[in-house]
Amino acid sequence: MKLTRRTFALQTLAGAAALTGLPALAQARTIRLLVGFPPGGGTDAVARLLGEHLKDALNATVVVDNKPGAGGQLAAQALKAAAPDGNTLFLSHDHTISILPQVTKNPGFEPAQDFVPVAGFATFVNAFAVSGGTPAKSFNDYVKWIQEGNDKTGGNATKGRGTVGVPAPASTPEFLVKLIGEKYKLDLAPAPYRGSAPMMADMLGNQIAAGVGSVPDFMENHRAGKLHIVGVLGKERQATLPDVPTFHELGLTGFEDVPYYGVFAPKGVSPAFVSEFGAAMSKVLAMPAVREQMQRMGLAPEYMTAQKLGERERAYTATWAKIIKAKGFAPAQ
Repeated sequence: MKLTRRTFALQTLAGAAALTGLPALAQARTIRLLVGFPPGGGTDAVARLLGEHLKDALNATVVVDNKPGAGGQLAAQALKAAAPDGNTLFLSHDHTISILPQVTKNPGFEPAQDFVPVAGFATFVNAFAVSGGTPAKSFNDYVKWIQEGNDKTGGNATKGRGTVGVPAPASTPEFLVKLIGEKYKLDLAPAPYRGSAPMMADMLGNQIAAGVGSVPDFMENHRAGKLHIVGVLGKERQATLPDVPTFHELGLTGFEDVPYYGVFAPKGVSPAFVSEFGAAMSKVLAMPAVREQMQRMGLAPEYMTAQKLGERERAYTATWAKIIKAKGFAPAQ
């Protein structure tokens, strides 16, 4: 049989590996990237975007493992149970790490004790959006529409107009629905979902009139005119939504500290791995195509070292501890 140069080279490498006791083909490691929400939502989308580029930066296979349920609680519990070998990581936003442990009696994990911050990669803001089936095109339009509906239904939000979807129970969006209702004297009823994807499905099907979630959850359908983002949190208007006012402008203050996205590992992971992953994340975030795509999603790309992510997580947790206490919120089981 005639050998091609490629075949000869491969056989030579295989022979050399046999003589040295090394495997003929090096097996690239696989990193499981846990996501606490179902496919199709904003968190899943950014996880898949980053995973696609991190695989080259880390020389590893990166697999997104969706474990939806309980606002990311199941994914967080899976991370706690994983070996601290760097092969299992958790990509999460603020809710699961900073808020859920404060509003759940037995979450099954304690971030400060069970997790290690590895790298942060973005900040974002939450937004209020109305379904395309409503006549509202602005927040003031929505307020008037709800008031008209309350007059017709006797103020019962469960009869339709005042139902507002949120991606998870006892989440930042749920608190925001309640505070918005109080501030503007609206009869609003939060409707918790298992992630933003099913919430979006009901919004697009006009099953619910409005929803609160992260800007990335809504951007694609906002651009397509299928729903309308009518208000955003934060100190400044978003570059991707220059015509949408902040709730600070609309009179709702106290929510200027924006949420974050980060990657976490089980306690005990080696500092060498944290450093390696951080360098890879920094490299990926420096890619213009990645930054552009994240910005189109409504994210603000921002590399945070493990130390910076930890500091941001603790500060955000403290901010929400005050809000939760002020509201007299009783933790759920």
